[in-house]
Amino acid sequence: MKKSVIIVAGGSGSRMGSEIPKQFILLENRPVLMWTILCFVQYDPTMPVVIVLPESQISYWRELCISQGFDHPHLVVKGGDTRYQSVKNGLEALEESDLVAVHDGVRPLVSRDTIENCFNQAARSGAAIPVLPLNETLRTGTMEHSKTVDRNLFYTVQTPQIFQTSILKKAYSHTRRTTFTDDASVVEASGFPVIMVPGNPENIKITHPWDLWIAAAYLKKREDTSP
Repeated sequence: MKKSVIIVAGGSGSRMGSEIPKQFILLENRPVLMWTILCFVQYDPTMPVVIVLPESQISYWRELCISQGFDHPHLVVKGGDTRYQSVKNGLEALEESDLVAVHDGVRPLVSRDTIENCFNQAARSGAAIPVLPLNETLRTGTMEHSKTVDRNLFYTVQTPQIFQTSILKKAYSHTRRTTFTDDASVVEASGFPVIMVPGNPENIKITHPWDLWIAAAYLKKREDTSP
């Protein structure tokens, strides 16, 4: 089955305390977004890659690619005002594909196993997302009135979220709400079931400065232990 990936990178650097959008911040001397792309290039070098960026960032990204000598083929698409619209734009630019992954541009540590397991499950069931069980105790309510809830009923959701392309396109064509925060929610709202598969713990979303420190430490360790 032909596979593709849409990488959505529309974040800012506000929570990072940076004027540079977080997808462009250097991580071990390479922009975060490049590490993210490489996860999929290394998984399947033939897989088409679509990058969705705010229009104001596209020229900057191209300059980064030149200065870094980053020449892995990818198509750059202008994003929308919301993540929902950005993914929709990416879908419209997508080449013919049986399965499509949608991934956060600031998740540069997704493992090969997570990508492969999600693709395999999506091929069987139509929609697959990587998740992790919770380790912390959970409470619900307000600061004044709260109660404990069963953490075994909850999971944290990662990306890539992978779908049979026909299902994802149908979901986006039938849904008009733009407040969804992930693609699984769009697919569920259209009546399609979503299957969860185990993610990888290091597949963090770079949001705060300490996330960069964690990612850098992981990459350094991976480099030190590689043959």
